[in-house]
Amino acid sequence: MTATADEIRGTTHGTAPTPLSVLDLVTVGSGRTAGDALRTSVEIAKLAESRGFHRYWVAEHHSMPGVASSSPAVILAHLAAHTTRIRLGSGGVMLPNHAPLVIAEQFGTLEAMAPGRVDLGLGRAPGTDGATAAALRRSERLNEGADDFPQQLAELIRFLDDDFPDGHRYRRIHAVPGPVQATSPGGVQSPHRPPVWLLGSSGFSARLAGALGLPFAFAHHFSAQNTVPALDLYRESFRPSAVLDEPYALIGVSALATEDEKEARRQVLAAALNMVRLRTGRPGLVPTPEEAEAYDFSPMEREFVDSWNTNVIHGTPDEVRSGLDDLHKRTGADELMITGNAHSGDVRLRSYELIADAYGLPTA
Repeated sequence: MTATADEIRGTTHGTAPTPLSVLDLVTVGSGRTAGDALRTSVEIAKLAESRGFHRYWVAEHHSMPGVASSSPAVILAHLAAHTTRIRLGSGGVMLPNHAPLVIAEQFGTLEAMAPGRVDLGLGRAPGTDGATAAALRRSERLNEGADDFPQQLAELIRFLDDDFPDGHRYRRIHAVPGPVQATSPGGVQSPHRPPVWLLGSSGFSARLAGALGLPFAFAHHFSAQNTVPALDLYRESFRPSAVLDEPYALIGVSALATEDEKEARRQVLAAALNMVRLRTGRPGLVPTPEEAEAYDFSPMEREFVDSWNTNVIHGTPDEVRSGLDDLHKRTGADELMITGNAHSGDVRLRSYELIADAYGLPTA
């Protein structure tokens, strides 16, 4: 029932140096609704599938008006109904926010809906601020969940595999849909269960993923300075497992392509203003490029914007391709997962199309 390496590793298409995938934050722009954002997600997922992107992940966030991805499992079920081949998954579900049994049930259900194409990416951060995390977890002891992450992970994997040992307090509890159904009279064993990935923006999950022989996803898009050290740590820590015989690491990268370089700069400025507001406790909808151009940035805000946009690959399709190729060379990542943040869903959709064209990805 464990995932095979073939279910994890991607296939390179066109002239891309490594498999390309999509990370969707389901961003909501000013003047738009969450429904608009979710409809854009469906269109991007369909485009990604038709152009040979390997997987499509959504990330759990809470209490952020501009991010409509608080319920990854719900969104993935919706995307499964509109796609047939592309892998779908979480990038990620924040394990300390949930009971492991609940996650096992949710992703067992997704696996039943889309057999053989569901990924379960797990993070240990709350995906929000401390007060919201306390509301999610019904506890003020927020470090408790993060500190218990290895134990929670082990419990979740046991539920997914239905293999708690005799004498364990959960031995008679089963995640359904799941393997227990195969042991019931007339039951048939499912050939798949969702591969577990560990996500991180520092060294903790890198080391744990390596020790357990699991695939690893690093958040380069908001922790670029830690990317190479974390990947090195993952590879150094890696021990072959039933899942993988060698390391497999993807990195999330912010990239936005437009036909015109100036327009790309306008779009990423708006996305950066959104991050300024988020980092200063004023989260809101993603502003328009016009609003960002009219905004009076303080010197400190301008410094943040310049630093942030240094790690956003943007420009014409050829410029974005060059930036992605360079990032791959510098990191040796086995897969690049692109997140394109912009006010307009049409701009995001067009960006993925332009990137696919730049690499000559086939059209299904």
